Formats: sequence, structure tokens, C-alpha cells
Amino acid sequence: MTNLDPNPLTAGTHTIDLNGIAQRYHVHGSGPVCVAHSGGPGVFWEYLRMPLLESHLTMVYVEPIGTGGSGRLASHPDGYTRDRYVSALDGVIDRLGAGPVYLLGHSHGGFVVQRYAVTHPERLAGIILYDSAPVTGPEHGAEFMRNIDAFIARQEGNPELPQVLATVQSIPAISTDEGMTVALAGIIPLYVADYWNRREEFEPLQAMVSGTYISGVDADGVPDVIDDREVLGSITAPALVIVGRFDPICGMRWAEELNKLIPGSQLAVLEQSGHFGHLEEPEAFSAAVTSFVRV
Repeated sequence: MTNLDPNPLTAGTHTIDLNGIAQRYHVHGSGPVCVAHSGGPGVFWEYLRMPLLESHLTMVYVEPIGTGGSGRLASHPDGYTRDRYVSALDGVIDRLGAGPVYLLGHSHGGFVVQRYAVTHPERLAGIILYDSAPVTGPEHGAEFMRNIDAFIARQEGNPELPQVLATVQSIPAISTDEGMTVALAGIIPLYVADYWNRREEFEPLQAMVSGTYISGVDADGVPDVIDDREVLGSITAPALVIVGRFDPICGMRWAEELNKLIPGSQLAVLEQSGHFGHLEEPEAFSAAVTSFVRV
């Protein structure tokens, strides 16, 4: 690992070199160190900014490899396995030199944090699994479709519903960064619990969204499918599971399962949120995290 920046925890943007791949991260706030891994994979990191947490914690926002200003693998868009993200995350934590840190993973970032907690427990003060799940693959997809049916029932008669559903149907065929960006913007009404009554709040997010197409297969073309249910019981770090009541992709079923399987974990439910509770209910989200960190 080559360090390109001698001051790893000063506010601003930092870049390190991990075996020839640039890894970028961003530091904001002050207090105990909390490293945040965004979702996707391939989603721009900025959506995860948490100003209220930055008043209590030194937030280190990782820009995952393959995305934004971080470097891309030679096998791009393939090869971005969870273990590859874990390795890059470990490089950042090693560079920070801050001792045990808190790790926050949102959505796909939660899958990365779960794996990290199993493989590197000695480096953790605690983990925050935010809208995560213990599995991917067909079982996860079937639950997503059930939640979409519930969303359709709630939005019966909404003239914009067909457009949202068309976006969902387009996702399997995406193969470009441009297609990923369009889909991310189009799916936000599904992911926000009360989008149509809060449109003015979330239209700026839709306007700034950007994405990178990541295939989801390894360098040999094999899908990187996850099932952590047999190993979650080995997690020793204190754990907080946060979920939005109306999250369609990593919702209540999965949060309750994570909470059941991880010894001593806590569960916080954001009752008026979908997949973006830190934006939909920022005060409640911040209170749950800061209370956990102070325990």
C-alpha cells in the first residue's frame, strides 16, 4: 500500500494506493471515528453524507473502488466481489491508524461490513448495519418483489406508478454507467417512504445522482452471491441494525433476521422511512447511532 496523503484524518478528500488501485475517502466531522461504506455497488458516495452525525463523530466516507474518483479494476465491470471491497476497506482502516473504529454500512455496504466484522473483529469498536440483509440472490429478490406488490397497493391510482415500475423492470438489462445513473434516479420514489408528499426534498437528490455499472460477477464471471446466516453468530463486535419500516430492498424481514442472528445486537426501526432513513428521518437516525456509540 502506498500512501499519497500524510494526514489521514484531516477534513477533506484523501487518496491511498492499494496495490495499484486508487482508493479515495472523505473525512468530515469530529469525535470517535466511524467509517461509512455506501451502497450499490456503484452508487455515488455523496448521498450518504450525514451532517448530524458529523457533529458527534469523525465520519470517514469511503468511495468504493470502481466508483467515482476511486480506481477501477483491470477486469472492470467484473471482479468487484465482497472480499475485494473488504480488502480495500481494510486498507483505509489501516491507513487511518485510529485504533478500533466504528463501521457503518448502508445497503450493499452493509454486506461488506458484515463480512469485515467476521474477518477483522479486532479492528472494530462496533458495527452499524443500515438497511442491510443476511442474503442476496433469489430469496432476497423474491422478498423485494413482495415489497413492490405492497408498494403498488399503497400507490393505487398514482399516475407516476407505471414509470417507477418500468425503472424496476429495466434494471436487469443495465450494462452502462449512463443506464445505472438513470435507473438510480428513477427508483428513488420507490425507495423513499413518502416521496410524493416530499418531492421537493428529494428532487435535488435525483438530479445529482450518479452511478457506475458493476456487474456483480467475479473476474471469472461467477455471481458473487451472499448468505451470511451461518456466520453472523460469530460476530463479536457490538452491533446496531437500523431499518426503514418501508424499505423495499433491505426491509423489516432482513433487519429482524440480522438482529436475531447477531449476538447482543440492537434494532432501531425508523417508522416513516424507506431506504434512506438518514435523509427521511435524520434526527431519529442520528439519535439511534449516537446512542449506540455512547453505550
